[in-house]
Amino acid sequence: MPEELRRRRWVLICLAAYATTVALVVLLPISYATIVQAIAEWLDTTLGVGGFGAGWIESIANVFMFLPLGLLLTLLFRRPWFGVLLALALSVAAELAQLVIPSRQPSLRDILANALGAALGAALAWLFVVRRDRREP
Repeated sequence: MPEELRRRRWVLICLAAYATTVALVVLLPISYATIVQAIAEWLDTTLGVGGFGAGWIESIANVFMFLPLGLLLTLLFRRPWFGVLLALALSVAAELAQLVIPSRQPSLRDILANALGAALGAALAWLFVVRRDRREP
């Protein structure tokens, strides 16, 4: 099997695992407020880093949640902006789906954090993989 085909297969497997995990996190009718509050308390008491409210923690979590998507889509399509735009569309769809899920609230801030995470992932993929592959003969 050619190397490029093998690489694409692994990216698709990783995307499927990622999509399953994120779908569960985003669509299950679970309130994450208790988890977020526990993280905020841990940051304050254990690390002595206060001032991180729930909003900051949720935003950082959203950035990290969508970083792999931007990275994987860029590896799959070899076009960073395509991956970011697709991730943005998926983020909007996920937030709209949360309109009908009890205990979940859609947020424009979440969409922006998700897009930032996807852009960071796409940038990492482009810097370390796509750019290198384009230079190789």
